[in-house]
Amino acid sequence: MTVSVRDVAAAASVSVGTVSNVLNHPDRVAPATVERVLSAIERLGFVRNDAARQLRAGRSRSIGLVVLDVRNPFFTDVARGAEDRAAEEGLTVLLGDSGANGTREAAYLDLFEEQRVHGLLITPLGEDLARLERLRRGGTPVVLVDRQAPPGDFSSVAVDDVAGGFLAVRHLLDRGRRRIAFVGGPLGIRQVSDRLEGARRAVAEVPGAAIEVFPTGGLTVPEGRTAGEILQARTPVERPDAVFAANDLLAMGLLQALILGGELRVPEDMALVGYDDIDFAATAIVPFSSIRQPAALIGRTAVDLLVREASEPRQVVFRPELVERASTRA
Repeated sequence: MTVSVRDVAAAASVSVGTVSNVLNHPDRVAPATVERVLSAIERLGFVRNDAARQLRAGRSRSIGLVVLDVRNPFFTDVARGAEDRAAEEGLTVLLGDSGANGTREAAYLDLFEEQRVHGLLITPLGEDLARLERLRRGGTPVVLVDRQAPPGDFSSVAVDDVAGGFLAVRHLLDRGRRRIAFVGGPLGIRQVSDRLEGARRAVAEVPGAAIEVFPTGGLTVPEGRTAGEILQARTPVERPDAVFAANDLLAMGLLQALILGGELRVPEDMALVGYDDIDFAATAIVPFSSIRQPAALIGRTAVDLLVREASEPRQVVFRPELVERASTRA
């Protein structure tokens, strides 16, 4: 049976208010009374219901974090950075994985609103942010993660994905590649479309260069493998000489298909650049070049923006960095 504050008060022969003061403001209670109440708590095995206390105060000590795909190590690192910063503020992080599914995203938003979280960090799936705006008006601070918000809208922390896409393809063009394939999707995901835009800008600057888009149903290893098998089946004349994958999971799948097919060499026949620079990029059978994002710093900064609650929304944008490896070297 659960032991209540009333049970502790009765055992210590004090009022419920006195027990509350011992738990929250012991300096207001006589030392002998504090000792009597603590003795009763230990004897009865009382466990404080901190969640209920926080909800009565109007807000919990938890932060909701909703990401697109928790299987992606990039988002795992974002979550770790968020947890580290939240712990410094005495907060905990509740992680939700939308799986790039609008229905699941909405369910997490409903859940976190019901729990009156201290604030919400989210990588939103679509462009319609009306639901997040309603949350904010209801008193729940919101920060967009890995997604730039328009100035004056929400606070946000992200990497310039247009610049990242440009950097990746410019690197391939500088290595003499001219037939570029972009593999990524769904294109409705803002980060994917921004990376493609940057890639197209880079191609437009080089005469004779061209880009072909291979949309995928997700940003996963199996989707990358499927795209790689399609490229593998083409004739040498039809085949691109370089691939820019929208994330490293796709790049891993592409690499598997190209290498295991036995007919193509990376980078001799086809160069490859990924995006995110997860740990696996450096340890693949052919370590592949990638665009690095400061994932843990993104998570830390998002929590920092949330707890500071500035009067005006702030947008923090980090610059991406190219990490060159064997998949693009001469």
